[in-house]
Amino acid sequence: MRNGMHTDIERCVRAVRSKDARFDGWFYTAVRTTGIYCRPSCPVVPPKPENMTFLPSAAACQQAGFRACKRCRPDASPGSPEWNRRADLVARAMRLIGDGAVDREGVPGLARLLGYSTRQIERELNAELGAGPLALARAQRARTARLLIETTALPMGDVAFASGFASIRNFNDTVREVFALSPSELRARGTGAQAPAPPTTGTTPGALALRLPFRAPLNPDNLFGHLAATAVPGVEEWRSGAYRRTLRLPHGHGTAALTPAPDHIGCRLTLTDLRDLPVAIARCRRLLDLDADPVAVDDQLRTDPVLAPLVDKAPGRRVPRTVDEAEFAVRAVLGQQVSTAAARTHAARLVTAHGEPVDDPEGGLTHLFPSPEALASLDPGALALPRTRRTTLTTLVGRLADGSLHLGPDSDWQDARAQLLALPGFGPWTVDVIAMRALGDPDAFLPTDLGIRRAAQELGLPSTPAALTARAAAWRPWRAYAVQYLWATDSHPINFLPV
Repeated sequence: MRNGMHTDIERCVRAVRSKDARFDGWFYTAVRTTGIYCRPSCPVVPPKPENMTFLPSAAACQQAGFRACKRCRPDASPGSPEWNRRADLVARAMRLIGDGAVDREGVPGLARLLGYSTRQIERELNAELGAGPLALARAQRARTARLLIETTALPMGDVAFASGFASIRNFNDTVREVFALSPSELRARGTGAQAPAPPTTGTTPGALALRLPFRAPLNPDNLFGHLAATAVPGVEEWRSGAYRRTLRLPHGHGTAALTPAPDHIGCRLTLTDLRDLPVAIARCRRLLDLDADPVAVDDQLRTDPVLAPLVDKAPGRRVPRTVDEAEFAVRAVLGQQVSTAAARTHAARLVTAHGEPVDDPEGGLTHLFPSPEALASLDPGALALPRTRRTTLTTLVGRLADGSLHLGPDSDWQDARAQLLALPGFGPWTVDVIAMRALGDPDAFLPTDLGIRRAAQELGLPSTPAALTARAAAWRPWRAYAVQYLWATDSHPINFLPV
């Protein structure tokens, strides 16, 4: 809700008393008598309601002087699903903060990216989250520091550097203030049963093993199936039960290996620069849609008697997204009116010709997907595409390269749609698939998609785009998730977890 669930005191108290994990990340419980803050599902005996204060963010709790609970680890809960379902200023700011914009460019840089004054951004974030951009970025640094302290053997200086702290002193002071433990005490505590992830394993330099939490349920079939079935050779692969891909990051590059497990996603990251760790984690979470609220989504879709059996059969489907919005836009053009295999072939040729080579001792990844700047100089005649699609592709990469078109976590969804529709060769399908998988619009819909039309015909739904769109109005604001359930009625490889 726009005003924040933390303002609904009765609902928050019920969630805390029932230890309802569905609300982890939606709000935080600060206990006045102990000076600590918890997630709603904290296993300890709930405090008396008169001793509870509900706050909208971990940063607000820390700014108010509360320390993180050592039992429930509120800083490790999934992020608020609000930032995935909205495209207003606050949601766009939160996505950028999660992507490390404040650490790299400061609050003035955040304001510049959003096109607002620093004062207005401060005011909006404080009004909704109880904390400004610096406090929110500080909370993210503390969360990253805890993760590295407890799950790796990195020296504390490297932990501070990787977490985004400007100095060892600031790192030490923040860890003590937020967790009421020194970094060394936090590491000693993390060696016990409370540790969220196993220590780093393997011999590859710079490799880190982490666990990414999510709200249950999560159905991995279409999520990993889609990523594996559409994987571009050299950039992505499915190997030993994990989806692996290369990452282009602010300070270097890396690889990610993501493995589905019943209660978390295993994440193995290899980075050339540890400063990119928070950004890599944020992009992996966004790729797998891990901050979604599947209960809210599925409850809404179940109200349609046609969708209800599909949801009940395999609840918790996520929308497979991307780690690079510009990359996905290029791939969407390459996938226009061709098969999945043909789209992969076209993309692989671009990668071989224009991608940046990388080393991958653990697998078969060979390149970063080429940047728009690298593709801007390509020879259209070298593309094995129809002439009109060559124009579409070269126009797109030219606009991305010169900055006149920006696709990123901070994009205003409607503005981006309008800009894309103005490009030659961009119709509703291309724009909506980019909105759904690159920009993260949870309500993007594909009524002209061949797989959707087949599913509609099989299920007795209207088959014409206009009539199907009208019927789908009842699925809003979650039509992108309805697309996943409709696609899953087919036997296409995108719907099955690879073996």
